[in-house]
Amino acid sequence: MTLCPCGSKLELSECCAPILAGTPAPTAEALMRSRYTAFVLRQLDHVERTHAPEVRDDFNRAEAERLAEECVWKSLEIRRAVETDDTAEVEFAIKFRREQQDMIQTELASFRRENGEWLYVSGELNPVMPTRHVAKVGRNDPCPCGSGKKAKKCCGTTQLLD
Repeated sequence: MTLCPCGSKLELSECCAPILAGTPAPTAEALMRSRYTAFVLRQLDHVERTHAPEVRDDFNRAEAERLAEECVWKSLEIRRAVETDDTAEVEFAIKFRREQQDMIQTELASFRRENGEWLYVSGELNPVMPTRHVAKVGRNDPCPCGSGKKAKKCCGTTQLLD
């Protein structure tokens, strides 16, 4: 039994191997997992094949091969995956070792489904996510939601602000 490198805890033959062999990924997350697995297994034809047409020419095969060879791939963590019709975003983190240093890279990747196949469109490396602010509200203070009730009887003692 060989576990899939993507971290799904499934066997490779039941997870990313069919996608690497050409079966369309059922979700953008599954495509992202298979692209990571392709780097681990050095099957970069899959990475190149799953780029959207408008970014395919930007794929630097020599650089990808060098990266795949130089890195010891540790893990993939999918932090968030959101699909809406034929578009998707997948936020993920990759842990790897390169030049005797443990590293982590985060990315917010965009995908598009064309003719039933998910394609990688773009990615923002190490994205800065919006900061969440929390306001402290006393138990007997009016609730910030505007209900007129005390906070302890309404939304509680903290309220998220955007």
